[in-house]
Amino acid sequence: MKALGLLLALAVSASAALIESPQKGGLQLKSLSSLSFGPEGLLLVAEPGTASVLAIETGDTGGTKARLEKPVADIGAVIADGLGAKKEDITVKDLAVNPASGRVYLAVQRKPDNAVMIVTVDAAGKVAPLQLDGVPWARITLPGGTSSKVTNVTDVAFDKDRVFATGTCNEEFASRIFTIPVPLKHGSTANVFSAETYHVAHRKWETKAPIQSFIPYQSKEGTFVVGAFACTPVAKFRVDDIQSGAQVKGVSMVELGSGNRPLDLFTYADKSGKEWLVVHTQRFKQNKFGPSAMWGARIDMDYLDAQSPDKTNENAARRDEKQAKGPDGIEIVDALFGAVQVDKLSDTEAMVLRDNEGTLSLEVAALP
Repeated sequence: MKALGLLLALAVSASAALIESPQKGGLQLKSLSSLSFGPEGLLLVAEPGTASVLAIETGDTGGTKARLEKPVADIGAVIADGLGAKKEDITVKDLAVNPASGRVYLAVQRKPDNAVMIVTVDAAGKVAPLQLDGVPWARITLPGGTSSKVTNVTDVAFDKDRVFATGTCNEEFASRIFTIPVPLKHGSTANVFSAETYHVAHRKWETKAPIQSFIPYQSKEGTFVVGAFACTPVAKFRVDDIQSGAQVKGVSMVELGSGNRPLDLFTYADKSGKEWLVVHTQRFKQNKFGPSAMWGARIDMDYLDAQSPDKTNENAARRDEKQAKGPDGIEIVDALFGAVQVDKLSDTEAMVLRDNEGTLSLEVAALP
């Protein structure tokens, strides 16, 4: 019993260290664009309406991870019933799996009032609203500039001793990367960098296109934000030892094809131990590849270490848009066709919100 008590105390201490002097109660969600998790059930919420990041201690630290037992058919109707709305008035803005418990979290928006909420789905497929009464939380604002403001927050992620967020500002250098030190402090402000990227399909450097989705990435070269943009370059930005307000020039390593908008990024290792970056994306041109405008590709992580000019930017590897594979190390992931939202569940599976001819189902999909 003493050992169990010590373990519980350590867990509480680790969780408490993530937020400094958290708020208790009174949390109201204003808007939602992206969800992700840190350790100990720490939920991160990108809130574009207030140009901020919310950190919420959910208390969902699990113990034994629970995998969804079977698909939840027509989950949109289930959510709509709970909100007193029509299925067609419900939009799922994002999906995140809590790695501590396996529970699924969905960011939901309702029309016509644009009210937002977060719902959870347990292993049995039970859908319930996330209870916010009395939970510890903090809101950190994202600065625009001396005479500008943040116009969107596209993604957010935890990385060891800091939180990253991405978005846009109404300036010439509009694309932004934000960093927030941990422990997160309510009422504090993030550091901010302007990001410039070479768009391979456009054949020019651009400063306005936002990073749509990203992952933090550690290599022998340092710490990077690896992000994907519309049309669809995958680029990395080194974020070590950079002063707030600086401009960061990215390195584009892969081009997945014009006419696409990335939705989700994650990494995993296959059965052989080979590591992959998965880019889940939506095609917005008519000449779509495969059976759905929603699709995904996996990229050999070796591409992320590309440094030389003959392998980056103007010479970045381009996906063969007419084939399922090619060049070496870039492949279509068939399980992501039709996926509206995706998050990694394990190194063998992903959690997928799939559009089946207008009906959304929540299901587990095998990774190749």
